[in-house]
Amino acid sequence: MRFVIQRVTEANVSVDQQIVGAIDRGLLVLVGVSQTDTRIVADKMIKKLLGLRIFEDQEGKTNLSLQDVDGSLLLISQFTLYADCRKGNRPSFINAGAPELAEDLYQYIINQCRDQFPNLPQRVQQGRFGANMKVSLLNDGPFTVILDSETLSI
Repeated sequence: MRFVIQRVTEANVSVDQQIVGAIDRGLLVLVGVSQTDTRIVADKMIKKLLGLRIFEDQEGKTNLSLQDVDGSLLLISQFTLYADCRKGNRPSFINAGAPELAEDLYQYIINQCRDQFPNLPQRVQQGRFGANMKVSLLNDGPFTVILDSETLSI
């Protein structure tokens, strides 16, 4: 599983020129699922994501997590995170999870993240799985982090 995490001051995603998810300060997370991913892997990735201290404190140090700053999440599925470009010029997506598995895990991640904000589930927004989406964001920093379950010790 791969998460590309961008700290944002605002972000939104639209499908057919209609905004389907939008947040202010928080994290835009592109979610890639591989063939071998499970809910156990997702749980570990979610724990790491929500615990990341990548927001600045009063002294300008990155000491605060998403919850510390009352931030929001925008989760977007992106199978292209598993593009293999080693051969030729056309990426192969053979390592990306099958649509049924990927959609199940994507929805699981959304629901698990919403459970972390029981009083404010609207703080977790989402794109539309399998749709042609347009993502707009204002990256804060810029600050971008990549979590990969294969290389992360979680």
